[in-house]
Amino acid sequence: MTGMKFEYITPEELGKGSKIALEIVDTEDDIYYHMALHMLKEIKANNAAGKKTVFIVPVGPVGQYRRLARLVNEERINLKNVYFINMDEYLDDDGKPISKDHPLSFTAFMDREFYLRVDPELVMPEENRIIPSPDNVKDIPDIIGQLGGVDVAYGGIGINGHIAFNEPPEPGETISNEEFKNLPSRVLKLSRETRTINAVTAANGYIDYIPQWCVTVGMREILSAKKIRFYLNRTWQRGIVRKILHGEVTAKVPASFFKEHPDATLIIASSVAEMPLGQLR
Repeated sequence: MTGMKFEYITPEELGKGSKIALEIVDTEDDIYYHMALHMLKEIKANNAAGKKTVFIVPVGPVGQYRRLARLVNEERINLKNVYFINMDEYLDDDGKPISKDHPLSFTAFMDREFYLRVDPELVMPEENRIIPSPDNVKDIPDIIGQLGGVDVAYGGIGINGHIAFNEPPEPGETISNEEFKNLPSRVLKLSRETRTINAVTAANGYIDYIPQWCVTVGMREILSAKKIRFYLNRTWQRGIVRKILHGEVTAKVPASFFKEHPDATLIIASSVAEMPLGQLR
């Protein structure tokens, strides 16, 4: 909506008239349970039909994995035909994935928070756990194609509207919407905004601790998923959720391309629905 002051969209008005579906849940904890239960439902349905389950999954939000592991173990859900394709990973200055010993390693996080928590009799084999890296990033589209496509792309959204690590164009950079939404899985440099907010959420504000480089699943791969379910649980997402739902479709807000998807839903905590009006404190 041209000229709209997004900060004045009330919680009651949020999402009305948007082409993206919106669900508001009470708390951050509800966000995690919602994602875990949605994943479980998809897996159970595909298992019953004798089909593979293919997810693109995030590290951020993060609380869903322990809950999903517990549910899988309690209900004895077989994950042998389930594939997780992680969205992204940090790279070091030499262009290699950061070590699993690094506290910010997404690869180590997935092991620690999910794979090692699921009963070994139930957990998916290692070959079904796909982490993008500079070595395999060009193969991601072929891997997805061989698996029959992605059932659901799950994720969170950055302060600048990025999905996975698909950053909006930098000032002075020119790219059309068509070019942007077809960006493939690739290596790229993180924006200053992303490194700053990730430093706040994961490194006590120490921006130098956040790697400058990453590898990410592309816009093309995310937008080609049969379903898109993205979750917002941080109060600093109050502004960007309004731009996504009520602004124009633009590369400047990567998640705005969800408006062109036939089955995209944002699930947000009630705290994110509140108005993002400024306040000195």
